[in-house]
Amino acid sequence: MRKLVLAAALLATPSLAQPAHAQAGPADEVSQQRLRSDVEAMVGFGTRHTLSAQDDPQRGIGAALSWGAEQFRQASAQCGGCLEVVMPETMAQGDRIPNPVRLRDVVAIQRGSERPNEVVIVQGHIDSRVSDVMDTQSDAPGANDNASGSALVLEAARVLSGQRYPSTIVYALLSGEEQGLYGGKLLADYAKAQGWTVKAVFNNDIVGGSCGSDGVCDDSHVRVFSEGPRADLDARMRSAQSRNGGENDSPGRNISRWLDRLAEADAAGLDVRQVWRTDRMGRGGDQLPFLAAGYPAVRFSVAIEDYEHQHQDLRTEKGVTYGDTVDEMDFPYLAKVTRLNVRGLAALARAPIPPAPVAKAAVQTFTALAWDAVPGAASYKVYRRRTDQPYWEEQPVQQVTQTQLDLAGVRGDDWLFGVSSVSAEGAESPVASAVPGGGFSPLVAE
Repeated sequence: MRKLVLAAALLATPSLAQPAHAQAGPADEVSQQRLRSDVEAMVGFGTRHTLSAQDDPQRGIGAALSWGAEQFRQASAQCGGCLEVVMPETMAQGDRIPNPVRLRDVVAIQRGSERPNEVVIVQGHIDSRVSDVMDTQSDAPGANDNASGSALVLEAARVLSGQRYPSTIVYALLSGEEQGLYGGKLLADYAKAQGWTVKAVFNNDIVGGSCGSDGVCDDSHVRVFSEGPRADLDARMRSAQSRNGGENDSPGRNISRWLDRLAEADAAGLDVRQVWRTDRMGRGGDQLPFLAAGYPAVRFSVAIEDYEHQHQDLRTEKGVTYGDTVDEMDFPYLAKVTRLNVRGLAALARAPIPPAPVAKAAVQTFTALAWDAVPGAASYKVYRRRTDQPYWEEQPVQQVTQTQLDLAGVRGDDWLFGVSSVSAEGAESPVASAVPGGGFSPLVAE
């Protein structure tokens, strides 16, 4: 939600200028009934704790993962085998995993028709827990946390697999989140091993409720969390960013701006409430391992959390019910979050990857911008914003076909600059900022 206050409200309200398409598409095929059915199926496994049974066909994490893989296979059968279903695995051990345990993710890969190595990922963790994170036996329905995000991923696969896209879409059900983000780390490592160029990661965690434990409700917003300074900055890049700016211009921050703009084109959908921190205070999700590896990632989560119905034993105390159950969810709201994800995934899968622009303006009266050519890009749009403004100007400064541009009379000290890539069909990427660390590629050493 792009809001400026007081005196700033009297100025132009700039936003990330991206072409937003609200016409009919896969998002309109999202089914609230299928989302509910999937959540109920996952709750039906009793517990999906990462340390629960691996080989019981009806209860535990093993049964849930097998069920998730079968849902992807059924979706693939509907599109003529367009999804490759894989199950990366590792042995994990840590503070919340005292003994080594087999850890698996369920991943469906929809290969791009033109640039299959460019990948956008949508994911949600399928594991659940109760009050004691080490309790592997008690029923842990995990309806909103996080059967909601897992159902969203499955529904995205069903509706998006009906079309082809230039770049690849990856759908992932992760385990081990509640024990320490192990499933996210496993998939980030898998992405690196595959040599994928990751354009964006949409992590969906707790996306199916609209009312909080204090009675406050909000079914018109979804929060999108994005990091400020990149997690993979080294000392040299951190110093350069400190001198030249960039602490508000990470790839994730620009994806957040792009999603906000995309959401505004759908009057019947949700407004994005951008939260400019990596995650909720003192907490975390499976986007963090991707950020640590240098991949652009954001987290979707409900506008209002209900703490009585997450991470709780099933019980009633003093007339208050506790436990993460289906009846506490809002499925029309979950459908709206799913539609926004689907629209974002489709748009990113059509667009080229953003460039990695560099700005030079020291002791001169003009700003020189340059970037390398981007596969699939027919042109580029150049944006700017004042250093004290949060959003890019509505209209680009210029749209060009070359990979450099001199802005005469524009003194770079007073501005931040960004460049997006545009395909021949008009699909536009998020903006990449011309600051240290503004490009979408990892900075970490190979």
